[in-house]
Amino acid sequence: MVFRTIAELVERCVAENKKISEVMIETEIYQSGRNREEVWKLMDDNLTIMEQAVKRGIVEEERSRSGLTGGDAVLLQRYLKEKEPLSGRILLDAVSKSVATNEVNAKMGTICATPTAGSAGIVPGTLFAVAPKLQATREQMIRYLFTSGAIGLVIANNAFISGAAGGCQAEVGSATAMAAASMVEMAGGSPQQSAEALSIAMKNLLGLVCDPVAGLVEAPCVKRNAMGAALAMTAADMALAGIKSIIPADEVIETMYQIGCSMPSSLRETALGGLAATPTGKEHERRIFGSLKD
Repeated sequence: MVFRTIAELVERCVAENKKISEVMIETEIYQSGRNREEVWKLMDDNLTIMEQAVKRGIVEEERSRSGLTGGDAVLLQRYLKEKEPLSGRILLDAVSKSVATNEVNAKMGTICATPTAGSAGIVPGTLFAVAPKLQATREQMIRYLFTSGAIGLVIANNAFISGAAGGCQAEVGSATAMAAASMVEMAGGSPQQSAEALSIAMKNLLGLVCDPVAGLVEAPCVKRNAMGAALAMTAADMALAGIKSIIPADEVIETMYQIGCSMPSSLRETALGGLAATPTGKEHERRIFGSLKD
C-alpha cells in the first residue's frame, strides 16, 4: 500500500491508472486510520489556512519584530498592478504569494508547514498563482496539496526536509520539488512528468546552505522561498514540455541526502556560517539581540 520511492509511486499510478494525489489520499487513509471524508476535510482546512496567510501577506506592510522582513509581498503586488513584469505576471504573482506566506510566518502568524515553516511559502505561493490560470476547482486545489504531500513523504523518508539536517537544499529544495510536481498534475501532466519536474527542481538547488541571519527564519529564507517558487514554475513547464531529467528523481533525492551529510554544521541552520557570518549579518544580530549569540 505504501510507496517508498518516486519510482514506486509512479509505477503504482501507471498500474492503477491513478493520479499521484489519489495514491496519496489512499496512503493517508491507510496510515492514519481515518476515512476519506476525514482525510479530505483535514487537507481542506490546511488549504484554508494557506489562503488566509496569502491574503494577509499581500496587503500587510508591517515588518516583523526583528525588522529583517516584511512588506515585500505588498511591493510585488503593487509592481504587478503598475508595471509589466519582465518575468511574467503569473510567475511574479507566485513569487509574491510565496513571500507573503513567509512574511506572515516571520510575524508569528498562522501558516502551514509545507514541509517546514521556513519553506512554507513555495507550495501555497505557486498554488494560488497557478489555480486561477488553470481555472482549478477547490477539489483540484486540495489534490495539489495531496500531490505535494506524496513527494514530501518520499523525500522525508529517504533524505531530509529540514535545513538543520541537510541545509536549505533539503528545506527549500523539498518545497520547490513538491510544488513543481503538483503543478504538473494540476496542469494535466502525467505522474512521470511530475517526477521529472521534481528532479529538475531539486537538482538546481543541490548544495544550498542554511545560513539564517541572527538565527531567525527570515533572511535569506523569505527570498529563497521566492526563488523556489520561480524555479518550481520553470521546472513544471520544462517537464510539461517533455523535457526529462537524465538523473532519475530517486537518485537526485539520494544525492541531496549525501550532500547534506557532507555539509559542515556551520552551514546547517546554526547561523555560524554563510550569510549569517557576514559583517552585516553579525551587525543585524547585535541590533536584534544586543550582543552576539553563543
